[in-house]
Amino acid sequence: MNPRKSRFDVLGQIGPLRRYARSLTRDAADAEDLVHDALVRAYERRSTFRADGNMRAWLLSILHNAFIDRVRARGSEAARIAESGHLGENSLAAPQEHSVRLSQIREAFLDLPEEQRAALHLVTIEGLSYQEASDTLGIPLGTLMSRIGRARGTLRELEEGGPARGRLRIIGGRK
Repeated sequence: MNPRKSRFDVLGQIGPLRRYARSLTRDAADAEDLVHDALVRAYERRSTFRADGNMRAWLLSILHNAFIDRVRARGSEAARIAESGHLGENSLAAPQEHSVRLSQIREAFLDLPEEQRAALHLVTIEGLSYQEASDTLGIPLGTLMSRIGRARGTLRELEEGGPARGRLRIIGGRK
Protein backbone atom coordinates (compact mmCIF):
# COMPACT_ATOMS: atom_id res chain seq x y z
CA MET A 1 0.00 0.00 0.00
CA ASN A 2 1.26 3.46 -0.89
CA PRO A 3 2.10 5.31 2.37
CA ARG A 4 1.40 8.70 0.74
CA LYS A 5 -2.08 7.61 -0.33
CA SER A 6 -3.03 6.21 3.07
CA ARG A 7 -1.71 9.35 4.76
CA PHE A 8 -4.17 11.65 3.00
CA ASP A 9 -7.21 9.42 2.46
CA VAL A 10 -10.22 11.67 3.00
CA LEU A 11 -12.75 9.33 1.38
CA GLY A 12 -12.90 7.25 4.54
CA GLN A 13 -13.81 10.37 6.52
CA ILE A 14 -16.79 11.53 4.43
CA GLY A 15 -19.31 9.71 6.67
CA PRO A 16 -18.23 11.46 9.89
CA LEU A 17 -17.97 14.78 8.02
CA ARG A 18 -21.55 14.44 6.72
CA ARG A 19 -22.89 13.51 10.16
CA TYR A 20 -21.17 16.47 11.82
CA ALA A 21 -22.23 18.86 9.05
CA ARG A 22 -25.83 17.66 9.34
CA SER A 23 -25.81 18.25 13.09
CA LEU A 24 -24.44 21.77 12.59
CA THR A 25 -26.69 22.87 9.73
CA ARG A 26 -29.84 20.79 10.43
CA ASP A 27 -30.39 20.68 6.65
CA ALA A 28 -29.24 17.96 4.24
CA ALA A 29 -28.50 20.27 1.31
CA ASP A 30 -26.59 22.78 3.45
CA ALA A 31 -24.69 19.91 5.05
CA GLU A 32 -23.59 18.60 1.64
CA ASP A 33 -22.45 22.08 0.62
CA LEU A 34 -20.54 22.43 3.87
CA VAL A 35 -18.80 19.06 3.41
CA HIS A 36 -17.89 20.05 -0.12
CA ASP A 37 -16.43 23.38 1.05
CA ALA A 38 -14.51 21.65 3.83
CA LEU A 39 -13.04 19.08 1.45
CA VAL A 40 -11.98 21.80 -0.98
CA ARG A 41 -10.29 23.68 1.87
CA ALA A 42 -8.62 20.48 3.08
CA TYR A 43 -7.30 19.75 -0.40
CA GLU A 44 -5.99 23.31 -0.75
CA ARG A 45 -4.28 23.07 2.64
CA ARG A 46 -3.17 19.45 2.45
CA SER A 47 0.43 20.49 2.90
CA THR A 48 -0.39 21.67 6.45
CA PHE A 49 -1.54 18.20 7.56
CA ARG A 50 1.06 16.51 9.75
CA ALA A 51 1.84 12.91 8.80
CA ASP A 52 1.43 11.76 12.41
CA GLY A 53 -1.79 13.81 12.89
CA ASN A 54 -5.36 12.63 13.25
CA MET A 55 -7.01 12.96 9.83
CA ARG A 56 -10.56 12.87 11.22
CA ALA A 57 -9.91 15.59 13.80
CA TRP A 58 -8.15 17.75 11.20
CA LEU A 59 -11.02 17.45 8.70
CA LEU A 60 -13.69 18.01 11.36
CA SER A 61 -11.83 21.13 12.46
CA ILE A 62 -11.79 22.43 8.88
CA LEU A 63 -15.50 21.65 8.55
CA HIS A 64 -16.28 23.45 11.81
CA ASN A 65 -14.31 26.52 10.74
CA ALA A 66 -16.10 26.55 7.37
CA PHE A 67 -19.42 26.43 9.22
CA ILE A 68 -18.42 29.34 11.49
CA ASP A 69 -17.33 31.34 8.42
CA ARG A 70 -20.75 30.73 6.83
CA VAL A 71 -22.60 31.79 9.98
CA ARG A 72 -20.56 34.98 10.19
CA ALA A 73 -21.04 35.74 6.49
CA ARG A 74 -24.81 35.24 6.80
CA GLY A 75 -24.89 37.45 9.88
CA SER A 76 -23.02 40.26 8.20
CA GLU A 77 -25.18 39.89 5.09
CA ALA A 78 -28.32 40.10 7.23
CA ALA A 79 -26.93 43.24 8.92
CA ARG A 80 -26.21 44.81 5.51
CA ILE A 81 -29.71 43.98 4.29
CA ALA A 82 -31.27 45.42 7.45
CA GLU A 83 -29.17 48.57 7.11
CA SER A 84 -30.09 48.95 3.46
CA GLY A 85 -33.74 48.66 4.50
CA HIS A 86 -33.29 51.62 6.83
CA LEU A 87 -31.58 53.59 4.08
CA GLY A 88 -34.41 52.77 1.69
CA GLU A 89 -36.93 54.28 4.08
CA ASN A 90 -35.06 57.59 3.95
CA SER A 91 -34.75 57.76 0.18
CA LEU A 92 -37.12 59.67 -2.03
CA ALA A 93 -38.78 58.38 -5.13
CA ALA A 94 -37.32 59.80 -8.32
CA PRO A 95 -39.55 62.51 -9.71
CA GLN A 96 -40.78 61.32 -13.07
CA GLU A 97 -41.46 64.82 -14.29
CA HIS A 98 -37.73 65.36 -14.84
CA SER A 99 -37.58 62.36 -17.15
CA VAL A 100 -40.59 63.58 -19.09
CA ARG A 101 -39.13 67.08 -19.30
CA LEU A 102 -35.78 65.82 -20.61
CA SER A 103 -37.56 63.68 -23.17
CA GLN A 104 -39.55 66.68 -24.38
CA ILE A 105 -36.42 68.82 -24.67
CA ARG A 106 -34.60 66.07 -26.54
CA GLU A 107 -37.45 65.70 -29.03
CA ALA A 108 -37.60 69.47 -29.58
CA PHE A 109 -33.83 69.61 -30.09
CA LEU A 110 -33.93 66.75 -32.60
CA ASP A 111 -36.77 68.48 -34.49
CA LEU A 112 -34.57 71.52 -35.19
CA PRO A 113 -33.24 71.87 -38.73
CA GLU A 114 -29.90 70.09 -39.14
CA GLU A 115 -27.77 73.25 -39.50
CA GLN A 116 -29.29 74.82 -36.36
CA ARG A 117 -29.01 71.58 -34.40
CA ALA A 118 -25.33 71.13 -35.37
CA ALA A 119 -24.43 74.71 -34.44
CA LEU A 120 -26.27 74.56 -31.10
CA HIS A 121 -24.78 71.15 -30.28
CA LEU A 122 -21.18 72.23 -30.88
CA VAL A 123 -21.51 75.32 -28.71
CA THR A 124 -23.78 74.16 -25.88
CA ILE A 125 -23.01 70.47 -25.55
CA GLU A 126 -19.45 70.17 -26.80
CA GLY A 127 -18.44 73.49 -25.27
CA LEU A 128 -16.66 74.86 -28.35
CA SER A 129 -16.23 78.60 -28.67
CA TYR A 130 -18.19 80.32 -31.44
CA GLN A 131 -15.01 80.63 -33.48
CA GLU A 132 -14.10 76.95 -33.02
CA ALA A 133 -17.63 75.88 -33.93
CA SER A 134 -17.68 78.07 -37.05
CA ASP A 135 -14.30 76.62 -38.10
CA THR A 136 -15.58 73.09 -37.48
CA LEU A 137 -18.66 73.66 -39.60
CA GLY A 138 -16.75 75.67 -42.20
CA ILE A 139 -19.14 78.63 -42.03
CA PRO A 140 -18.63 82.31 -41.17
CA LEU A 141 -18.92 83.32 -37.52
CA GLY A 142 -21.99 85.47 -38.21
CA THR A 143 -23.79 82.56 -39.86
CA LEU A 144 -23.06 80.35 -36.85
CA MET A 145 -24.37 82.98 -34.45
CA SER A 146 -27.51 83.39 -36.57
CA ARG A 147 -28.18 79.64 -36.59
CA ILE A 148 -27.69 79.40 -32.83
CA GLY A 149 -29.99 82.38 -32.32
CA ARG A 150 -32.71 80.85 -34.49
CA ALA A 151 -32.38 77.47 -32.75
CA ARG A 152 -32.65 79.03 -29.30
CA GLY A 153 -35.60 81.12 -30.47
CA THR A 154 -37.43 78.04 -31.77
CA LEU A 155 -36.85 76.20 -28.48
CA ARG A 156 -37.96 79.26 -26.51
CA GLU A 157 -41.16 79.52 -28.59
CA LEU A 158 -41.91 75.88 -27.96
CA GLU A 159 -41.44 76.32 -24.22
CA GLU A 160 -43.56 79.47 -24.06
CA GLY A 161 -46.36 77.83 -26.01
CA GLY A 162 -45.77 79.47 -29.36
CA PRO A 163 -46.59 77.97 -32.76
CA ALA A 164 -45.87 74.37 -31.75
CA ARG A 165 -47.99 74.68 -28.60
CA GLY A 166 -48.14 71.64 -26.37
CA ARG A 167 -44.91 70.04 -27.58
CA LEU A 168 -42.92 71.25 -24.57
CA ARG A 169 -45.10 71.02 -21.54
CA ILE A 170 -43.89 72.25 -18.19
CA ILE A 171 -44.78 69.74 -15.50
CA GLY A 172 -44.95 70.82 -11.91
CA GLY A 173 -43.84 74.36 -12.74
CA ARG A 174 -45.50 77.51 -13.84
CA LYS A 175 -48.02 77.21 -16.65
